[in-house]
Amino acid sequence: MTNQPNNDLKSRLLADFRNSEERMNGASKSALHQIRREALNRFDRLGFPTVKHEEWKYTNVNSLIKEVFEFNAPSAITLEDLAQLESSQLNGNVLYFVNGQYQPQLSKIVSPADQLSISTLSEAVKNTPDLLNRYFAKYADFQDNAFTALNTAFASEGVVIHVPAHTTVEAPTILRFISDARQMNVASQPRNLFIVDQNAEVKVAESFRTLGDQASFTNVVTEIVVAEDARMEYYKIQNESDMAYHIGTTQVYQQDRSHFYSATVTLDGGFIRNNLNIALDGSNCEAHMYGLYFPNGRQHIDNHTLVDHRKPNSHSNELYKGILEDRSTGVFNGKIFVRQDAQKTNAYQSCKNVVLSNDATMNTKPQLEIFADDVKCSHGTTTGKLNEEALFYLQSRGIPKTEAQSLLMFAFAEDVIKKIKIDPLREQLERRIQAKLAR
Repeated sequence: MTNQPNNDLKSRLLADFRNSEERMNGASKSALHQIRREALNRFDRLGFPTVKHEEWKYTNVNSLIKEVFEFNAPSAITLEDLAQLESSQLNGNVLYFVNGQYQPQLSKIVSPADQLSISTLSEAVKNTPDLLNRYFAKYADFQDNAFTALNTAFASEGVVIHVPAHTTVEAPTILRFISDARQMNVASQPRNLFIVDQNAEVKVAESFRTLGDQASFTNVVTEIVVAEDARMEYYKIQNESDMAYHIGTTQVYQQDRSHFYSATVTLDGGFIRNNLNIALDGSNCEAHMYGLYFPNGRQHIDNHTLVDHRKPNSHSNELYKGILEDRSTGVFNGKIFVRQDAQKTNAYQSCKNVVLSNDATMNTKPQLEIFADDVKCSHGTTTGKLNEEALFYLQSRGIPKTEAQSLLMFAFAEDVIKKIKIDPLREQLERRIQAKLAR
């Protein structure tokens, strides 16, 4: 899609889809493209959300849709450029995408093919169409979410990961999505699909960074299927620019006795909306969700979570923490839904925030909807300032005030940081968090 002197982003996207469809010939009749077309029609009907939509009450997308972006723009990024991002290589499978396009020259896959199948979405369309037809867009609902519909319509690249049954993948898989915004406003719509078969185990991390000071827009959707007795660790790390718009939806589907473990850490980003939706559609499932966010300046970070307990004897636990500075805003909307058949559900949710400025704002909305009678559920949220007594104690021991504040904030964040089980990733995040808190 090319830049045009037209600020109606929706009209430009609709026109771009129809123009590209005319060039697809026979491919426009494929089952995958029929899903794309349905999603585009749904996006056309929905339009972009406004603050009148309850789910977007505190997150206004007006500034986003007024921007003009170059989608999937070319980039001549080099290893020297990556060094500016301090993107140290972690041991494991590492795949780079720049402005939505796969960069094989920067990527590496170390896991054996019989242990882990990794392909780009475009490769999967050609090589494993049956797999895509079975899973693609079957879990991430585009009927009521305009951005998911938009991503589904334009999905052309991303990562498809398939872990065979009874397989433990030792090496983590790191997906690095970089927006190269040095020359122009850029946009991308990655689409990821992770399938963890019966009694398999895998660790995956998604990382989002920005290079340059022009505006960027990332609209990412990740669908995750965790089969019976399977286990997955999933991490999402965001360290983007003040000119970055990021809207992401992660949709998880769990079957009997599966275990899903996740952490979402947002270090920086101008406008962030994270949707994490988990459907526990099996008995004796476990889902653990941790979140950490550090907005400053005029940054806006919105975390929406939904845990849908559909079957009995399952457990979910959720802890999100935020530290807000300057004129930043934060949003946490967490919903636990317990259906009638989900007896003996245990579900816990907590959101805790520290506000360091009188100009910062935190909006929280924990929700419980319970239709079963034999359950244990709780939710709560707190927002306040740093503990003055603890701060005074540290200062009385000769620690300067700014250093004492950093120590207290890091201790506050540590409850989430320590939940990251990939040691090099956790250690890297600890260094970055300490550097940000010391500013």
